[in-house]
Formats: sequence, C-alpha cells, structure tokens
Amino acid sequence: MLQSLNERSLTLLESYADRVEDLGIGLHPLPSGATVWDFGVHARGSLAAGILLARLCMADRATVSLSTGDIGGTAWPVMTVQVESPVEACLLSQYAGWQISVGKYFAMGSGPMRAVAAREEVFDKLEYRECPTRCLGVLESRKLPDDAVLAYLAEKTNLPVEQIMLCVAPTASLAGNAQVVARSVETALHKLFELKFDVRRIVSGLGSAPLSPVAKDDLTGIGRTNDAILYGGRVTLWVTGDDESIAEIGPQVPSQSSPMYGKPFLDIFEEAGRDFYLIDPHLFSPAEIVFQNIETGTVQHFGSPSPEILQRSFLTP
Repeated sequence: MLQSLNERSLTLLESYADRVEDLGIGLHPLPSGATVWDFGVHARGSLAAGILLARLCMADRATVSLSTGDIGGTAWPVMTVQVESPVEACLLSQYAGWQISVGKYFAMGSGPMRAVAAREEVFDKLEYRECPTRCLGVLESRKLPDDAVLAYLAEKTNLPVEQIMLCVAPTASLAGNAQVVARSVETALHKLFELKFDVRRIVSGLGSAPLSPVAKDDLTGIGRTNDAILYGGRVTLWVTGDDESIAEIGPQVPSQSSPMYGKPFLDIFEEAGRDFYLIDPHLFSPAEIVFQNIETGTVQHFGSPSPEILQRSFLTP
C-alpha cells in the first residue's frame, strides 16, 4: 500500500532529526506539546535546508537539486525539480493555497497538511482527502506560530496539536527563498488547473528556475522569487491524450500570456496598489512550457525566458 502524502513527508522529516544543527535548523517545542521546525525565522537555515523544505512541500514525491547555469551570460545557480507524481506532489501538497490567519499571525500554508483540512476547491475537483493520525505543514512566515495557531490547525485537521508538525521559513531566508523557487512545475500545473485542463493527463514534470538572491526583506523576496519563475521558469510536462487540446490551451499557459507581463514583479505589485487580488492571476506561471505527448510523440512549445528582466530584478541594488 502506498504511503499517504503526510506519511511520506513525516518519514522524510524524521530522517533528518539528527542533522538539524548541520542544516541550520532550529527546533522549538511549544507548551501544547507541538514542535516547530525553524528553517529560517530565527535559525540561519541553509541551501540544503531549502532543498529539504521543498521536498517536504511535495511530500517527498520529487527530486530537487541545485546546479549552475546563467542569466544573460552571468553565472547563476539553477533550482531543478523532477516530479513523477505531479498532481499529488504539486497540486495536492506543494501549492500554497491555505491562508492561515490567527489574530496577528499570518502565513501561507503548503505541504500535505492541506490535504487533511481539504479547504480548497482543488481537493473537491480532484476528489482527494487524507485522514492521517499525524500531519505536516510548511508555513511561509516571518514569525513562528504559537499555540493559538496550533489550536486553529488542530480544529481544521481534527488532529491533536502534538500530532501536527510545522516547518517555517520566511521568503527572505536561505531555505525559504529556495523552496519558493522550487515551484516551477507547481505553477505550471496550477495554471493548467485554472484553465480547466485535465491535469490527470500529466504523468511527469521537469522544471527549472534561477535561484533568486536572498533578499533583505520579505517584500523584496516575494518580488525576486516570483520573477525567478515568471521570467526564468522553464517546465517540460509529459502528457497523454490528444494534441489538439494542448495546442489550444498552450499559448495561455506561459506568464507572457498576461497583459501585466514585462516588468519585475515588485513594479507590478506597486502599480496594483500592493493588492495581490488586483494582479492578473494568469501572470503566475512559468516563462516557458513544453508539452511532450507520450502517446502521439508530438512536442509543443510555448513561451520563452526573459533574462533582461531577471537581471533587473536580481542585479539592480
């Protein structure tokens, strides 16, 4: 019997329990009995911790690695993700679809804990939910959660607080920055899901994006990590089924299909009055996508990276 998403992620996390110091991770027990893993709030974190965090987000259903590449001729690190169960890894686990707001605390929640609460439309449409005895969530936040946050999560997951494992990192940190950039395949799948493409036709995915510089603050970090994927993300999906539907939907998938495309994300955000809801949702997708149909042998390509925008985002003081 296959392990659940939560079982896989917890097994992975526990295998690193004796390496937290090496990875720059801090452990914070709470009075309730829960333990929070700090990947970058007070702890320094590391690139290795970021890769681990990305794997946890995807319930250990993906290979994540760093290699060297370039941006317009400048040597640059590249984050690569290989996924063999893309719907489970990316949509049902990795996607940061849970806005967690408790009092003054706010975090974007991802990881397989989402499949336990199943609060989002994707779980209804894909008919998926987990009822484990323990769960794991990844929070993108500048603060560590307290017992009030754990109590909220316990209510939504119907689990005791001590059975909820949380891993936390802000965007402007080594680990937090890396785990966000590791979402190239996820953004492609989510865009296709929103375009009402049958994502169950996607059998494998490979994606890469340049690893953005760690920012001095989270707002700048959000801008740079978005730019990494919007202007540098390159994704290949292996699919089944007909070619005609891919030819029809393909031009709508890359970020350049949005009328807001063409400026660093922070500029777009400022022009939208710092209101995410005023930003065209079709902007959030990789720069380039290739579909390889394993049944027909057809390859279809859409979009292209924009290294000049990446240079403005990453290299401008």
